[in-house]
Amino acid sequence: MVLRILDRFEEILISTLMALAVALIFVAVVHRFSLGVAADLVGWARANDMTAVQDFARGTFRWINSLKLTWAQEACIYLFVWMAKFGAAYGVRIGIHVGVDLLVQGLEGTAKKVMTVIAMSGGIVFTAIVAWIGAEFVWHSYQGGQISPDLEIKMWIVYLAVPLGSALMCFRFVQALYWYLTTGYVAHHDIGEVDGIDENADTAAEGKA
Repeated sequence: MVLRILDRFEEILISTLMALAVALIFVAVVHRFSLGVAADLVGWARANDMTAVQDFARGTFRWINSLKLTWAQEACIYLFVWMAKFGAAYGVRIGIHVGVDLLVQGLEGTAKKVMTVIAMSGGIVFTAIVAWIGAEFVWHSYQGGQISPDLEIKMWIVYLAVPLGSALMCFRFVQALYWYLTTGYVAHHDIGEVDGIDENADTAAEGKA
């Protein structure tokens, strides 16, 4: 039950962060494009001596320019940072991380199991170290009181993505190792679900080789 709640929370968080980032980028692009159109309309109206249109275009330009979105780029960067850290943990859970498994696939029996355990254990150790170092960095940032230049939010909140995301990723590696030791299951992405890849053709090619 707890794992299902965590899985659902992970998916909702990543989807929400992605949606917010895409929406913010869209609004920022439309804002910048509208400024250019309004400025061009002012020049065109002036050249054609159309006072009413010129006044309207100037008013529109001032109104659009008053909507300051200088913080949009910074906000998108932070959203993508959080999305990437939690997305990495999600990737471990469903097995979509890129890996060089040529050696492991060539092994059988105990040797293959040992190599798989070593690989997963390495992921656990690495992400645990990153989580620990990230937590220390967040603590120092909290004590320093650093704020972001545009959003003016506490930077420790932004940096919190590192220890939290790494800790969740570490947990996913532990979970994957537990599943492997108890059931022999290793999470992997079904290549047949990837658009543009013909799984049957790849299988046939491997058979010919």
